[in-house]
Amino acid sequence: MILKLRDIFQTEGLKKPVSYEITTEELESIHGYTFAQPVKVDGEVENRAGIVTLRYKVACVLDVECDRCLKPFKQEHTYDFTHTVVPTLHSDNRAYDSYLVAENDSIDMNETAITDLLLMLPTKILCMEECKGLCYICGCDLNESACDCLK
Repeated sequence: MILKLRDIFQTEGLKKPVSYEITTEELESIHGYTFAQPVKVDGEVENRAGIVTLRYKVACVLDVECDRCLKPFKQEHTYDFTHTVVPTLHSDNRAYDSYLVAENDSIDMNETAITDLLLMLPTKILCMEECKGLCYICGCDLNESACDCLK
């Protein structure tokens, strides 16, 4: 979704809602994660005293596999994001890395939301914090039963 911001940059006090879904087909190219349903994006972009701010929430459900016991399950995630949006940057200074640049007065919200989401998703996925995993000798799920391999 391309978010056009020309009117937001020009009008102080103006708010524009942002609410849509990123389809699972659009998410298939993301390696390492399988999305069980579309990713929901809800928020708003606002010009307050000449400062344009994008605030939004991303919610997703992943089809995952526990890294310890290999059990498949679904995992829900919800994250809030805030960006200060500027039409251009006049410097290559690294201090400006926190700004979101709206080239040609627009932002590709899919790219922004997916990038933010991927930076927040966990790299280690567990079915439960206390997951015991699998026996490295016989492959028994140690959460469900005990084995005699280690004795």
